[in-house]
Amino acid sequence: MYTIGVIGGDGIGPEVTREALRALEAAARIFGFETRLVDYPFGADHYLKTKELMSPTALSEMRSMDALFLGAIGDPRLPIGVLERGIVGECRFGLDLFVNLRPIKLFSEHLCPLKDTKPEDLDILVVRENTEDVYTGIGGFLKKGTPDEVALQEMIYTRKGVERVIRYAFEACRKRAKNKKLTLCDKANAVAAHDLWRRTFEEVGASYPDIQRDYAYVDAMCMWMVKNPETFDTVVTTNMFGDIITDLGAMLQGGLGIAAGGNIHPGRVSMFEPIHGSAPKYKGKNVANPLAAINAMAMLLDHLGLAAAAAAVEGAVRTLLVSKRIPSLGADSGLKTDQIGGMVLDELARATARGK
Repeated sequence: MYTIGVIGGDGIGPEVTREALRALEAAARIFGFETRLVDYPFGADHYLKTKELMSPTALSEMRSMDALFLGAIGDPRLPIGVLERGIVGECRFGLDLFVNLRPIKLFSEHLCPLKDTKPEDLDILVVRENTEDVYTGIGGFLKKGTPDEVALQEMIYTRKGVERVIRYAFEACRKRAKNKKLTLCDKANAVAAHDLWRRTFEEVGASYPDIQRDYAYVDAMCMWMVKNPETFDTVVTTNMFGDIITDLGAMLQGGLGIAAGGNIHPGRVSMFEPIHGSAPKYKGKNVANPLAAINAMAMLLDHLGLAAAAAAVEGAVRTLLVSKRIPSLGADSGLKTDQIGGMVLDELARATARGK
């Protein structure tokens, strides 16, 4: 029995979450495990009704769970960042989810905007530090609203924070067993504080002689991801740079409609989500593509140790895309949200029947 907390959230979040939970239910039935879902109402509607972002007991409850699933957060009725910091940020920092894991994986050649790029050419695992950098919110304003206004936000890196995410990345690279090459993406030539990342990368790397160490400044990284994505295996980077390069990666794999991510603390409750936003203009229209949410559920299953179930769910998505039964990843695919979810369930059942 696995206990999973669910935050459907805002906009299209509840709709794509619904399809991810249908995939979870099907996988549980096929692979013989049980789940108990705990639904949380947190989001714009809840805040506007109660003035509460998260309940005082939510984090303590979540710590006892096996995993969390998040649909999407964000609503134009509220100031930018209120919900994101108060819900997503609260979970990331409050639960110390120090790894943001973002696979950049091309499922089918026709989805990639890069000419002649095949699935074997684009398979990158980005390990983004998730609890430091400018996202800690250390800073403020001086003389706000005047011609002399000053805005300040501090980049914060700690040896503990840098070391643990780098060590996680080395372990992830070793487990992937692809090219066994780990690239550190930083800006050490311009940001002196990134010397901490360089030194820690070298020191930790000495314990992993089987892993080749590689370096890329973030601007060059963006260039090479477009020019030669096949040269990358696993990448470890800062919170801010990871935020940027993984959205670039999402577009290379076909768009936000397919990209999923995990907010992870090894051995503790972790949270999984599609990386797209809440897209409020599509709310309630049943047109949002749920594949990113379904892929996020596959990541959740893998995190729980249910590798066969995770592979089956991802495999169903891959088959539908390769066959072009799902021709595109946008709202213009001609397919409804629940229709795509149903197609995944049908393919999951067929693949399981063939396997037996």
